[in-house]
Amino acid sequence: MSFLAIKNLNKAFGSVEVLKDINLEIEEGGFLVLVGPSGCGKSTLLNTIAGLEPITSGTIEIRERSVEGLHPSKRDIAMVFQSYALYPNMTVAGNIAFGMEVRGVPKPERDKAIAEVADTLQIGHLLKRKPSQLSGGQRQRVAMGRALVRKPQVFLFDEPLSNLDAKLRVDMRTEIKRLHQRLGTTIVYVTHDQIEAMTLATKIAVLKDGVLQQFGSPSEIYNNPANLFVADFMGSPAMNLLDARIEQAETGHSIVLDRPGGEPLVLNYAAHSDALAAHHGKQVIFGIRPEALTDPDGGDRNARMLVEGDCLIDVVEPAGSDTFAVTRLGGKEVVARLRADASIDPGTTARLSFNLDKAVFFDPKTQTRIV
Repeated sequence: MSFLAIKNLNKAFGSVEVLKDINLEIEEGGFLVLVGPSGCGKSTLLNTIAGLEPITSGTIEIRERSVEGLHPSKRDIAMVFQSYALYPNMTVAGNIAFGMEVRGVPKPERDKAIAEVADTLQIGHLLKRKPSQLSGGQRQRVAMGRALVRKPQVFLFDEPLSNLDAKLRVDMRTEIKRLHQRLGTTIVYVTHDQIEAMTLATKIAVLKDGVLQQFGSPSEIYNNPANLFVADFMGSPAMNLLDARIEQAETGHSIVLDRPGGEPLVLNYAAHSDALAAHHGKQVIFGIRPEALTDPDGGDRNARMLVEGDCLIDVVEPAGSDTFAVTRLGGKEVVARLRADASIDPGTTARLSFNLDKAVFFDPKTQTRIV
């Protein structure tokens, strides 16, 4: 049984459709991340769940009960904003307790709740400080603490880490993950950062122009993208998406990739696929992630289809735990992720291993997945 269900939801501002027929559901204790580029509608969707924006049509249900028309205060939802929204004249303890005080919670209960939340978030030593005396990460913890004391049915996070520096974002991401694992709360989280989405979510909803592109687990979204947009948006470095031609071969199909100033690179794709057979002689978009393109010694030995080919290396980028090599295939720059100690030099031809178990193919016209 789904805990939070969004069914056929549409939202328009005047004649402008911002959300178009959104269908999502998350189980109790799940962590749903709404991800997509700026302007895709993810924050608007979060605001409709919170009750801050009315919906045009469709339903939002919590525990199979529609919350349509319910005031935000009646939905038993707590929201953590990007801007923290702390009261500057109050102490940390005062900020955390304010909502409880408004609701008439007795002081002993408020004090107990503040102590519990402060212990959970490790901010006990900050309770007497004002927001101006806190770092960005500390302010975000206080904002989370103010939401936690309410013990709501659903927590909503609207890009809570976007104002933090890179290292603090990573630290706070770990804290939010730990908090979710410890408390088992149901969370809906908005971000434009696909790394945040992959590391935090139990389910990811990828949005573009108000349309749900794909909904699934992080593994499903990453390994089986439904279309070109999802393939390109999710992953860092991004998936290599190359113009290719599919030809018939004795054992399945051949992937033909043009190379500048030389013969095409031909890769044997031995898997049977009627969908790919229908594209023999046609152009497709061939997708392969950088980690599936590596030096022969670094290839996945459990892979069924490891195919090698010689490629002219343009650029080599050492990155500590990995080495990235850039070549050109199918009219595009291609990034290969090699072992840190891989022996490879720019301007030379190197043998690369393609793990075609991880290959995906898209129709260039419809941009949808072929196989």
